[in-house]
Amino acid sequence: MSHEFHESPELVVLNPATEEVVATVPAATAADVDAAVARAARAQTAWAALAPGDRARLLRRFAAGVDAHLEELARLEVAEAGHVIGNARWEAGNVRDLLDYAAGGVERLTGRQIPVAGGLDVTILEPLGVVGVIAPWNFPMPIAAWATAPALAAGNAVLLKPAETTPLTALRLAELALAAGLPEGLFQVLPGHGPVAGDALVEHPGVAKIVFTGSTAVGRRVAAKAAALLKPVTLELGGKSPNIVFADADIEAAAAAAPMSFLDNSGQDCCARTRVLVQRSVYDRFLALLAPAVEAVRVGDPADESTDMGPLISRAQLDRVRSYVPDDAAGIRGKAPEGGPGFWYPPTVLTGVDAHARVAVEEVFGPVAVVLPFDDEADAVRLADATAYGLSGSLWTRDVGRALRVSSALRAGNLSVNSHASVRYWTPFGGFKQSGLGRELGPDALTAFTETKNVFISNTPSSTEGPAQ
Repeated sequence: MSHEFHESPELVVLNPATEEVVATVPAATAADVDAAVARAARAQTAWAALAPGDRARLLRRFAAGVDAHLEELARLEVAEAGHVIGNARWEAGNVRDLLDYAAGGVERLTGRQIPVAGGLDVTILEPLGVVGVIAPWNFPMPIAAWATAPALAAGNAVLLKPAETTPLTALRLAELALAAGLPEGLFQVLPGHGPVAGDALVEHPGVAKIVFTGSTAVGRRVAAKAAALLKPVTLELGGKSPNIVFADADIEAAAAAAPMSFLDNSGQDCCARTRVLVQRSVYDRFLALLAPAVEAVRVGDPADESTDMGPLISRAQLDRVRSYVPDDAAGIRGKAPEGGPGFWYPPTVLTGVDAHARVAVEEVFGPVAVVLPFDDEADAVRLADATAYGLSGSLWTRDVGRALRVSSALRAGNLSVNSHASVRYWTPFGGFKQSGLGRELGPDALTAFTETKNVFISNTPSSTEGPAQ
């Protein structure tokens, strides 16, 4: 049976809270991608030749343009992604901050002088060329900027393919980049279907690197296609992160912080702490404190300043989340709008779940968590690592030694003690195991978009040199 993908000429953007059409956007074809690569290559040559201070100045101007249109970008994110307005404002501000931070690295992207015999040896960090960025729908603005900002700062051109459901903020950012004075063709947005525009970007020989954020299954396919061209990739993929609560922790604080660690963005977050592991001696007390905290989460209109949690992104995502939760499952349930339009699902915490159940080990990508008891440190680490993922996680304890021991033992890329913060643009981010390859953000972000060239300058007569190696 044929499973050929049938290309649609348009992307239809729906408001997840109302199911109303927000916009229709032309879908890029493979030919569009090919033409965009040619434009980007021409623009990149001129961009890389600019003085570093001039590139930095233009990126700061881009950041200022984002700041000036922050509320507009936030409202656009509410409409296309269903994010609550407070989160959407943070996301637009994060794009601004990433551009500013990357601009600060342009004039500090230095190589090294390495001691050698017979001359001088230096390394030069050169841009890759054209970088392809495939961004997800769960955090459309910031995750796109995680790669775009440092790639531009390092002297590259960027082709950004946003998710099919959330292209609008990306398109607006491209307009703001042009208004700031970035060269035509340097930063282009290619809305389109993954099997068409996405594959064309990954498989194009003129694209030097791919940065992909999305599911582990799709990430594997991206990596396989890129491998055929020996093309480097950065992959930020799935997660099933633990929230480990030890008996010596501040249980009240841990219970109060737990709900939004897996309900923020309606649980559509690869860092969501959806596996709550609680030491057995405080398990019942923790659940008693957790229940009212979950039930107090306000689910509704994402444009309302008082809303804590909005809808899921789509009907397909809603069906996926429902498939993980039996109707008679035991646990804690919050409230969500019912009977009207929108892709709503209530905050849900499951108890009495087998540690090997699908909902306990697979990424649900919705507002659903499980609570599992453990006995001691070794048991906590065993349970925490009992998934294919290793992206993030939290542990709550007053014992500094325990915090250090457990952090060292866990197989995860980003850990927080007595906190659920995973992402800061000035610290590295990435996962272990099936959560991805490479790191984004932090002080080394620009170097991920460079090649290292080594140059040796001899200071000895050529007749005395040895054989070339």
